[in-house]
Amino acid sequence: MCARRAGRTIDLLRLSANFTRDPYPVYEKLRAQGPVHHVRPPDGPEVYLVVGHEACRAALTDPRLSRDWRNSGDMSQIVNAAPDDPSLAHMALSDPPDHTRLRRLVTREFTSRRIDGLAPRVQEITDSLLDDMTAGGRRRADLVAELALPLAMTVICELLGVPELDRTSFHRWSNEILAPTSPEAEAGAYTEQAAYLPRLIDAKRAAPGDDLLSALIHTVDGDGDRLSPDELIGMCSLLLIAGHETTVNLIGNGTRTLLAHPDQLAVLQEDPALIDNAIEEILRYDGPVESAQERLALQDITLAGTLVPAGSTVRIVLAAADRDAARFDAPDSFDIRRETSGHIAFGHGLHHCLGAPLGRLEGRTAIRTLLERCPALAADADPATLTWVPGMLLRGVRELPVRW
Repeated sequence: MCARRAGRTIDLLRLSANFTRDPYPVYEKLRAQGPVHHVRPPDGPEVYLVVGHEACRAALTDPRLSRDWRNSGDMSQIVNAAPDDPSLAHMALSDPPDHTRLRRLVTREFTSRRIDGLAPRVQEITDSLLDDMTAGGRRRADLVAELALPLAMTVICELLGVPELDRTSFHRWSNEILAPTSPEAEAGAYTEQAAYLPRLIDAKRAAPGDDLLSALIHTVDGDGDRLSPDELIGMCSLLLIAGHETTVNLIGNGTRTLLAHPDQLAVLQEDPALIDNAIEEILRYDGPVESAQERLALQDITLAGTLVPAGSTVRIVLAAADRDAARFDAPDSFDIRRETSGHIAFGHGLHHCLGAPLGRLEGRTAIRTLLERCPALAADADPATLTWVPGMLLRGVRELPVRW
């Protein structure tokens, strides 16, 4: 069967002025017309958008769609940073065999045992933050600023060994790198981060501690392979940024979704043992990552019957895939008892998120403890007034006022 060419370029904001706040109706319309479309997104140049569950899973494992923009494409199409910036030398911007090698070296230290061992500390940080949030009889707070963000930032920085004084800077840099407010701000964040990370690594090399970054500096595999200086900078950048931004959104989206569905909130409060499945349903229904990072078509490709020319940028929309009625019954319904297997909120294939177990640990600890401590929790702002993270990479709000 011959591949069809994409029709006219679709302006996503013209389909809905509320696209950033609620993109799901737009994705539903697009899926009804087909799984692949040529679109103009709100945050960059035209791309091919993949929105069907089956098509997204296939695209995420298609070797003809590359993440190695440094060697195969024009890096300026996806980031406003110098192509040789060492913070870009990481596994999320590589293909096999480089990706295989880099992930193997990191996985040696980013073990399930290390993550499981963090559970008591995650609980301790959560309890301390909630103590502060509810101190003195307070009944209102911004859940992002007072729980989700400090929890995620503290956990990942302690895991990697980043000094407390530097954590505010890291959050500012990661905001601009993942959801830039302007090209200038994005470029500045890359420049400042590139100046800081070598100093941090040098300090860890001189005085190693019991942290992941110190371990990564000294880890050597059976063949004597180890991370290069640039690869250490890139891996540190990747883990710090991806390791907290997605968790902030998971906690924020999860709480916001539960408050918007009081029947499901009541079910969870009556049966806290449902927390693990509730987290999976939150990930499926309104996960922290809207679309996977951009892929580059290395050659003319037929994706789900649509021709994607060589050199095109492809965006695979995880959020659209997980609301596909071809995969999930009543996908726009939020049901914490649902069978959620098959969702791709953390990606799929060789770029599946390495930090997914840590994100799940923090998400369930934060939400479970919050509901235990604040059983009368309620939203304290009109959802239409919330400030959303810009762009199509992350999905979340900058603030979440609540009361109890």
